[in-house]
Amino acid sequence: MNLQAVDLLESGPEHHQSNRPAAAPAPPAFPAQATSPEGPLRVLVVENDARAADTLLKGLVRQSYAARGVATGAEALRAHRDADLVLLDLDLPDLDGLEVCRGIRAISDTPIIAVTARGSELDRVLGLQAGSDDYMVKPYGFRELLARMEAVMRRVRSQPAAAPHVVHHGSLRIDAGARVATVDGTPVDLTRKEFDLLHLLASQPGTVIPRRQIMAQVWDDAWSPNGRTVDTHVSTLRGKLGSSKWITTVRGVGFRLGHP
Repeated sequence: MNLQAVDLLESGPEHHQSNRPAAAPAPPAFPAQATSPEGPLRVLVVENDARAADTLLKGLVRQSYAARGVATGAEALRAHRDADLVLLDLDLPDLDGLEVCRGIRAISDTPIIAVTARGSELDRVLGLQAGSDDYMVKPYGFRELLARMEAVMRRVRSQPAAAPHVVHHGSLRIDAGARVATVDGTPVDLTRKEFDLLHLLASQPGTVIPRRQIMAQVWDDAWSPNGRTVDTHVSTLRGKLGSSKWITTVRGVGFRLGHP
């Protein structure tokens, strides 16, 4: 490898912000050999700039990581389930990166490093509050990124295994592992999408979840202009939970879990 190529890899993707080519489709999944505990660390790169993503992915693969890339928040909300670590750009075309970060953190402990051009102190605070484990500002050095990835993974591996995710909200109890919801101890018969929607809202109590994030996270579709799907499921959920107050509509924004 010549020195120029080394400089490009070690300086990070900030040098590739112009003349971007059309984004190539992301691979469908991590390589099969990366799915075992003994396999390489699986890194999901969420980056809208195709050339920057390509440079970063090639650098990670050269360092023996199993890396794949996606370019949108909706793809990130689907793909993070198979990753050991997420490198998340906050400037995405469909969802704000902070929404994506909160969405991942609501249902998963997968480590997240925000990698973004947003460099103010407030931006850093918001990124960390949204659930990122570390925060890097572009331009950054590739070797520093590797060191931070290793540091985050050391912290994660030293922590005890997390208990099954059970959410309590008043008389509502949601067991994500068993996929069972109860109100006052009585099971609520929910479809898969109804459960996913309720769990998403309950995982971030008091937070308004935007419609677009709901569509991306529950229906894998952040672009659909039709909000009837969400409205219909919210209406059905209210009926099954026994009160319309369980889910509050914030007009023009989205929904949040309420207090009946």
